[in-house]
Amino acid sequence: MFFSIALLIVVVVISLRAAPKESQEDAHVHGAGQIGVLAAIALFGVDYFTSYYYATGEMMSALHPYGLQKYGYIAVTIIAFANFVFGILYMYSLGPFNEGGGSYTASMRYLKPTLSLIVAVTLIQDYVLTIVVSALSGGDQLLSIINAYDAHWIWHFAIGAALAAITWFLTIRGRGESSRVVFTMLGVFLFLTLTMGIGLAIAHFKGVTPQPAETAESVSLAQAFLHMLTASMKGMVALTGLEAVSNGVQFFINEDVALVKWGRKHFPRWKKLWDFYGGKSGIGRFVQTSFLFYGGVTTLFLTYFSLRFNVFDGTLGRTLIGNLAFIGFSQIPGGVILFWAYQILAVLMLAAASMTAFQDAQATEWRDVAIGEIPEAIVYRDPRGTFTRSVTITFALSVLIMFFVRGKTSVAVPFYGVGVFMPIMIMGLAVRKNILETFTGRTRTWGAFGASCAAALAFVIFIGQLVGKWSEGGWAVLVSFTLLALAAHLMLLSPLGFRNPKQIHRIVRDKARVQGAMASIVEWQSLKMQEYRYDLLIGIARFFELFGVRRPVRFEQPAVAGDYDHALHVDHPEAPSLLEQYLDHPEPKLGGAPKETAPTEEEL
Repeated sequence: MFFSIALLIVVVVISLRAAPKESQEDAHVHGAGQIGVLAAIALFGVDYFTSYYYATGEMMSALHPYGLQKYGYIAVTIIAFANFVFGILYMYSLGPFNEGGGSYTASMRYLKPTLSLIVAVTLIQDYVLTIVVSALSGGDQLLSIINAYDAHWIWHFAIGAALAAITWFLTIRGRGESSRVVFTMLGVFLFLTLTMGIGLAIAHFKGVTPQPAETAESVSLAQAFLHMLTASMKGMVALTGLEAVSNGVQFFINEDVALVKWGRKHFPRWKKLWDFYGGKSGIGRFVQTSFLFYGGVTTLFLTYFSLRFNVFDGTLGRTLIGNLAFIGFSQIPGGVILFWAYQILAVLMLAAASMTAFQDAQATEWRDVAIGEIPEAIVYRDPRGTFTRSVTITFALSVLIMFFVRGKTSVAVPFYGVGVFMPIMIMGLAVRKNILETFTGRTRTWGAFGASCAAALAFVIFIGQLVGKWSEGGWAVLVSFTLLALAAHLMLLSPLGFRNPKQIHRIVRDKARVQGAMASIVEWQSLKMQEYRYDLLIGIARFFELFGVRRPVRFEQPAVAGDYDHALHVDHPEAPSLLEQYLDHPEPKLGGAPKETAPTEEEL
């Protein structure tokens, strides 16, 4: 037992010392809320990393009741391939779309405003469900410690809501503090998972007996295929992490990480590599590099030992991870301490995964306010850089959904991860358009082909998610997706969706306190969306004219957004906002500006 306690203390101390700490100097130079690579890995990678705790369990749960668990490796192969393809797509996308916004920005620039509006509402839905699934999964792991996985639903709901509340509190306190906490947990998770793996290998070679086989339900070939599809779809629920990094790159410090600085100095001939991983885009690519292999490797690892010891979610009142942790740590002196620590860590990390959703809800919602999709009152950014109202509203919606699904993760999972493949498909189409306009020759041909394949794969998986989860509520996702798209358009068309240049400037520059290229992009997007809004109003008026109803459009034609590169000031970054021409500037009084005078005695 002493060995386990000593090992745990060493692991915690090392992880804590390696965790990033935001200094006042960095906050002053980079602005409130800006983070480096270690904090980015923590906040924007934790959602993906913690899929380890539930994705494989959900995948195997779709197979073993029917005796199909031995075919789990097929699902693992599909998951690994999808992760690699989409990882490459999003790593490239951080080059042309390096000011945040993900597929929302990409579609506005290269495709149609309609798609941008659909992406925006889809992502908000997915971020809310990320919090729901992560927090409820954390509750499952906590109950698994005491073999109470099948406890009454009110306990699952209460624990999930409490975990979401903790992450809400950490998020509104600022990114610097929350990233330090999460990075420490990731370090402990890595060390303990390696230790568990060693223990599982020892158990394997010692010949530990697997759990008795359960009676399986016989299924037809068609049903077996459907269950395989369902398992594959459930195993790739955490690909939201790719869009999360792309969306949140605006919060990264725009400078090279230490490794890139060292590489530029000592290996200058690898300039293309260092340029690829340089700046804030490079920080995002460091995070996304792990996405290429992490999902496939961890799913393969857990699938192998799940089959070896015949344990799944619900076996012995534990989750799949809980069962494997119990077996692995039992081979180590004092392993019961490590088992409890690992399970409690799972609870905390799954709760922390909600931070990714909270961060990206902020990044998305203030943009949605600027374009007219959400009321302006939502925008408020505190001195630490956090959009507190967005975070609080997202938290409230998450808890409400937890209650509606009665605290059951398995009920929420079919709704989670479906919508994200629509933005991934749109990102693939936008990247294809970018490559066609940017490159020539074979690079252009093969690049466009690769982006097209990635978009097609995302579409196939999107349909597969609906079909594979249809009986578990996949049909409701299609309904909610349609209703949200219609609601977004109705909001845009309402008086609350109207934005003139002065309003846009106030929201972006004054209320959200965003400057530079990112502010220019959102201003351009807002003008484009107002053009789209005007076109819709004209189209609706003409439609009713077909039936003899003539209703004039109340608003004048909006300001022209113009060309994207011109709005971004690619050639002249120091140029003022493109909305400057629409703002009121006080005219100088006769005789010029008043002279400054010394303060009076009363003022002193």
